[in-house]
Amino acid sequence: MCVISLSFFAATLVVEGKYQNKNVFVQNAYSSNGVGFCAQEIKVNGKITTDETNSSAFEINLASLQLKYGENVVIEILHQEGCTPKVLNLEDLKPKPTFEILALSINPSGLLKWTAKNEAGVLPYVIEQFKWNKWIPIGEVPGIGTPESHDYSFQVAMHSGENKYRLKQKGLSAQAKYSQEVTVRSVINKPSFAIPKNNSGIDFSAETGYEIYDSYGIVVKKGFGKTVKIDNLTKGGYYLCYDNTMTEFKK
Repeated sequence: MCVISLSFFAATLVVEGKYQNKNVFVQNAYSSNGVGFCAQEIKVNGKITTDETNSSAFEINLASLQLKYGENVVIEILHQEGCTPKVLNLEDLKPKPTFEILALSINPSGLLKWTAKNEAGVLPYVIEQFKWNKWIPIGEVPGIGTPESHDYSFQVAMHSGENKYRLKQKGLSAQAKYSQEVTVRSVINKPSFAIPKNNSGIDFSAETGYEIYDSYGIVVKKGFGKTVKIDNLTKGGYYLCYDNTMTEFKK
């Protein structure tokens, strides 16, 4: 997060994040009056540092401050008005998915449990289920974000047959980290569906997760339950995904 606050003599650029064993690099600028450089003073967690700011680019040496990995970091860059320094590697202050799974299991009732360690910051665990030929996010559990081992659990809603799950964490970058997969076979009977003659809805024989796609592959309905209204859909062909099944129907 970046915040710019103004004081009487100068402005302050505030950058917040987590220490990830990397220093911060700043692109400096000349002051608005052309004398000297923009940045004047650096504070990290309220303490003035000895970093040299009198150049077009400089490094904030976080490694010298004896910070712990994952520790909160607040950097204040005091600078002249009319110009703003630029932090070049903000992503290096954001948590990354570094977890290690020590145990992952699921019982016949659908309670997913896992133990993880080496979390480098607070990131949610996204629970994904494989069905309809793709991995689908079905819930989240906040990660604690510290290196010690932590226990987590999440109650899933299973479909008939074999159920497959995994965990995912994603930081600021596009790259995500995944756990191994875990499977369980449920004793749930496979539901059926019917569409009344008035085409007002779809009735399932039991509660189930569902998605309806139009002919262009766009999701037009999504949810969980025993019925879904389709009276507002235009006439045509649609794809229905429910339980662990993919089929087609016409409106």
